[in-house]
Amino acid sequence: MAVVKETQAMIAGMSPVLCDGSFVFCSIPDREIARRAAPLALAQFEEPEGTSLLLPAEAAAELGYDTAMPMRQITLMVQSALDGIGLTAAVATRLTEKGIPCNMIAAMHHDHVFVPEAMAKAALDALRALADEAKA
Repeated sequence: MAVVKETQAMIAGMSPVLCDGSFVFCSIPDREIARRAAPLALAQFEEPEGTSLLLPAEAAAELGYDTAMPMRQITLMVQSALDGIGLTAAVATRLTEKGIPCNMIAAMHHDHVFVPEAMAKAALDALRALADEAKA
């Protein structure tokens, strides 16, 4: 898959896919507990308040973390350039228009959108429509 940098091409090139599983964002102030939980995490980021982990909902529940806001992952399936501009803004704007909260994680090869589980289908439909509009 070629790296895409131009804004319209990134948006048009999206093929959003709803991934399996539910995830929970957790903040773990105790670095030792965070270190032990990290192998279970889909993502990890160090913040002054503690280690933020994105854990499978089942693992978060087993560890005693709040699972009241399970999230679903939508992977945009376009290899956007790290220095590309506008993809995150377009995605967040479209979801905002639909009243859908989102948390974005940009990785090396793809961008991933995390939305509340109950809104995942609506988010997927909105992002597919956005890509179709950009292709027109």
